[in-house]
Amino acid sequence: MKLAYLSGCLAQFMVTTAMAEDTQTALFDFTGADAAKEWQTVNDGVMGGVSEGEFKITDKKTMEFFGALSLANNGGFASVRSKAKKLDLEKGDTLVAKVRGDGREYKLNLYPNRSRTAFSYRATVQTEKAEWIEIRLPLDEFEATSFGRVIKEAGAVKPEEVSSVGFLLGDKKAGPFKMEVEWIKVERAASPK
Repeated sequence: MKLAYLSGCLAQFMVTTAMAEDTQTALFDFTGADAAKEWQTVNDGVMGGVSEGEFKITDKKTMEFFGALSLANNGGFASVRSKAKKLDLEKGDTLVAKVRGDGREYKLNLYPNRSRTAFSYRATVQTEKAEWIEIRLPLDEFEATSFGRVIKEAGAVKPEEVSSVGFLLGDKKAGPFKMEVEWIKVERAASPK
């Protein structure tokens, strides 16, 4: 009796896991020959800082975001982001990314196709030192920010307006950093039955 029950639970778990994976669609992976052409860095040099942030596509077909954060000249951030394109995000979506970090706290940013300076929607990504983890961030958990400050009156993210995603480090800790990204996917909300 117990064996039949456990077998049923295991089967349900496997179906549920398979269904979750089936609802995921790749937004970015780094396996294509032109993967690097889809990304760019934006660092605090745009406002006088001297932080260094770079990225490269590794031999393992991951994106490595690395450099050194500096607090000199009122700086303190480095970022990598995708170039603008239609991402087809929808209400209820969750972003899922596989990352390996250095134990520092990064931000995952969503950039809408609006003409506002330094504006993005942001959610926290706490990495674990030298460990691959999957992060899951529902779109409704992202906060509107400008120059690092939360802008409550901006409202919730409008998925159809998001044209770029990226990672930012701005934890006010000078020194070297490194984060690797294997892929970024979107998980669709379950359709109502």
